[in-house]
Amino acid sequence: MNFNININSEVPKYQQLVNAINNELANNRLSNGDALPSVNTVCTSFKLSRDTVFKAYSILKEHGVIESVPNKGYYVANETKKVLLLLDTFKAYKEVLYHSFINNLPDNVITDVQFHHYNIDNFRTILNNSKGKYYKYIVMSFDNEEVEDVLADIDDNKLLLIDWNIHSKNHNNYVFQDFGASFYNCLEEATNAFKKYKKLVFLYPSFTNHPLETVTYFESYCKKSGLNYEIITNAKDFNIKANEAYISVSDRILGVFLEQCRAKNLEPGIDVGFLSYNETPMKQFIYKGISVISTDFNQLGAKAAEFISGDKNMQAYIPTKLILRDSL
Repeated sequence: MNFNININSEVPKYQQLVNAINNELANNRLSNGDALPSVNTVCTSFKLSRDTVFKAYSILKEHGVIESVPNKGYYVANETKKVLLLLDTFKAYKEVLYHSFINNLPDNVITDVQFHHYNIDNFRTILNNSKGKYYKYIVMSFDNEEVEDVLADIDDNKLLLIDWNIHSKNHNNYVFQDFGASFYNCLEEATNAFKKYKKLVFLYPSFTNHPLETVTYFESYCKKSGLNYEIITNAKDFNIKANEAYISVSDRILGVFLEQCRAKNLEPGIDVGFLSYNETPMKQFIYKGISVISTDFNQLGAKAAEFISGDKNMQAYIPTKLILRDSL
């Protein structure tokens, strides 16, 4: 197999191996019935642990890409269709989306996952190099004026835009979350919790790629509700104070918040409040539970998989919801 492990990649090693085998299939270097290298051979050739190789093979087997024969090894199971899932970065909630997407695909569909990291050169190179190689394309866009031209080269019937409604056209297929009105509605739902505090602070650090429209809707909500508020864009200015509640679009800030609570002996949900953007599997367990505003990434992934399985156009929004826990 033509395969190299990138130890600096955000993609886990087992997923890099899964992607490598999928690439061999897509480029017709592996076909139905071909034998795969043994677990021991892959371990030795690519300096991987047995657990890493076995996990990759197990994922491929679970999705029907390969099968195992006792005492003989692993073989390519059937004819497959390959799709490209192009995400911005690999984060905990993106992993939820990814697994939901994968688990809802037919057995004969394999997925190549890549990340553009909000870099237009990466974005262009990945999509230009993918032309004609994939059955369909699932793309998470971002705020750059050149994105639209890159997307224009992909067949509309094969392209699904996900997550953020930017650079989309009326004829595009999409599954989006709403960072504007739905966010505003969640803030209104949390009003009674906010009123426990003297001030509401929106932490929107300069390093974030979160849609700026949330700041506009936050200001509108605070003015309409008569709440004292502040917007902080410099992460170095973040210094928690008693009787203030904080809304953050960055999980880095969540870590800083909890550290400062411990240092200042402030109790989340009592002395200070915190509302995080984007649910992750761990936030319900962190410090008695972190309140979140989030879309349903399981549903987003499942809806994207539905586009792969079907032959109909798709234009849908996934609801954004407030989940109140002890941190607010």
